[in-house]
Amino acid sequence: MNNLRDFFLLDPNVVFLNHGSFGACPIPVFETYQNWQRELERQPVEFLGRRNDQLLDAARIALAAYLNADVDNLIFVPNATIGINTVARSLSLQPGDEILATDHEYGALDYTWNFVCGKTGAKYIRHPVPLPVTSHADFVESFWRAVTPRTKVIFISHITSPTGLIFPVEEICRRAREAGILTVVDGAHVPGHIALDLKALDPDFYSGNCHKWLCAPKGAAFLYARHDHHPIIDPLVISWGYVENASFVQRNQWQGTRDIAAFLSVPAAIEFQGSHNWDVIRANCHALISETRTRVAELFDLPPISPNSTDWLGQMLTFPLPPCDALAVKTRLYDEFCIELPQVVWSDRPHLRVSFQGYNTSEDLNRLIDALKVIFDLG
Repeated sequence: MNNLRDFFLLDPNVVFLNHGSFGACPIPVFETYQNWQRELERQPVEFLGRRNDQLLDAARIALAAYLNADVDNLIFVPNATIGINTVARSLSLQPGDEILATDHEYGALDYTWNFVCGKTGAKYIRHPVPLPVTSHADFVESFWRAVTPRTKVIFISHITSPTGLIFPVEEICRRAREAGILTVVDGAHVPGHIALDLKALDPDFYSGNCHKWLCAPKGAAFLYARHDHHPIIDPLVISWGYVENASFVQRNQWQGTRDIAAFLSVPAAIEFQGSHNWDVIRANCHALISETRTRVAELFDLPPISPNSTDWLGQMLTFPLPPCDALAVKTRLYDEFCIELPQVVWSDRPHLRVSFQGYNTSEDLNRLIDALKVIFDLG
């Protein structure tokens, strides 16, 4: 495997299997980030007062090309949660309207939609998707049966946070468009993880992180909105860009003094992955995911939560544990074995989630398996 460990600042004493939580930034990209910060501090008024829009526009152009999106449909946001909040709090929802989601969505955004529903009288419907999943076709048919005449919005993850599954959002978006239902896609885990073509996907709204799998610095993400929806999006912060006849970008781009260095470093992250044959890196990481899936299933004699297919799995895997205290297992993995990964309690059952990135190797997998054998006394 073409390992990239030396390009990252990660603690060499820790087996880092948790890229999915906050990402990790390669040294060349981090240096670009720091250079932008130094340039800002050298002449703050010149940088923020006169160059801000020009610099951000150039970074958005690079990101738009990477995502195959019209640049005027993209704005930078600090994270996908803020992107989804921007949309959710802009929609004109009425009492009885339904927002249809799954029970695999990111918990913070469940809170967002519940908050919005509390203000508007709309209802947030979390359609159950039992594990193990079977096929994308079965998923779509089951999910679509939950659509009602009251469904105004479909909110769905492209890759789920708790279960690490790739959902067939393109077909969901297609059906929703035919039915006149808005689609809001949480793509927090997508850029840099799996291919993303926003023109082909054609959602109404899509928010993704660049600081996770694309390996940009922390605080770099985007919100995409179809051009016909620009007028309905209200910025979370009303500031100097909120003037008459302002564009979607203008209304959202200036929100007071903030460090834009992470946004400006996104082109460097795209360039880094392009120069390191990232399709091969992703394939190698997926191979480690497949091996992990097989080995933990054999270790615990528990069925995996999905087929072993790139339809469902990329570089992240959630696997079930025998009955236990999942937090205690996670704590022991870190405290005793220096392995960093998150626990997941999904549908009241304990799981662990593992991520593989270009800095991981099969030795990291072996250390995880050996540690689990000790913790569960499987000799």
